[in-house]
Amino acid sequence: MGQTYIIGKYVYDRILLLMEKVLNRVKEYSFLFEQLVSRDFKRKYKRTVLGMLWSVLSPLLMLFVMRMIFINFFGSSTPHYTIYLFAGIIVMSFYREATKTGMTSLVQNTAIVTKINVPKYLFIFSRNVSAFVNFALTLGVFFVYCLVDRISFSPSFLMLIFPSITLTLMNIGIGMILSCLYIFFRDMTYLYDVFLTLLNYLSAVFYTIDRFAIGIQQLFLLNPVYAHIRYFRMIVIENAIPGIGYHGLLLLYALIFLAIGFYMYKRYNYQFIYYL
Repeated sequence: MGQTYIIGKYVYDRILLLMEKVLNRVKEYSFLFEQLVSRDFKRKYKRTVLGMLWSVLSPLLMLFVMRMIFINFFGSSTPHYTIYLFAGIIVMSFYREATKTGMTSLVQNTAIVTKINVPKYLFIFSRNVSAFVNFALTLGVFFVYCLVDRISFSPSFLMLIFPSITLTLMNIGIGMILSCLYIFFRDMTYLYDVFLTLLNYLSAVFYTIDRFAIGIQQLFLLNPVYAHIRYFRMIVIENAIPGIGYHGLLLLYALIFLAIGFYMYKRYNYQFIYYL
């Protein structure tokens, strides 16, 4: 027990030290970071009539289509099926946008990366800020749907802040991993599209897992995206707060992917220039 505590404290202290260093670097390059975020927004909605409204309309249109298709299969046996489906869509959409845009962030900023010595994770962070804003806007619409579906708001809804933070951290970590791999293997963008399709089916976005045996249901928690979707559904639909172990699981996923992402950036930092 004592050895486990020492190891846990060591890992915790290292993580705090790393986060402090990263935040200090972000502050140091705050002007560049703000410009990157602003540019990402302008580039994304350039020459569109509705602009940022598409960040809300896109998941709503997806919700409409998927509800029309699957309500006859799962809607009759699933309480608040529209909310159940919407929760899966917004989490999956946030994950997809943050990681896909993060994957190409370094390559699309080659002109800056190869000429100016700046922390390369700033480009990942800026893409995640854009994705998080879209997620927050969609989450507002999600709460309106909750009211329409007669779901009562309770103080437990504040707990949704936790999975939103862990999901954001996980997206940053995965984005760093993918951006590193994409520099060396440009085929990653095609492979990742296939993976996202598979992940969508494995995350129980439109179906319930009650039909599976208990052992199989537990295996779904090995999917970090499903684990976050499940958290949202427990809070909103079931009005139940997950236990400490569940919170630890989400935090573990976030820290693991962040650790791998930062390790890869540190390990291959100077090799990026030769492949960009």
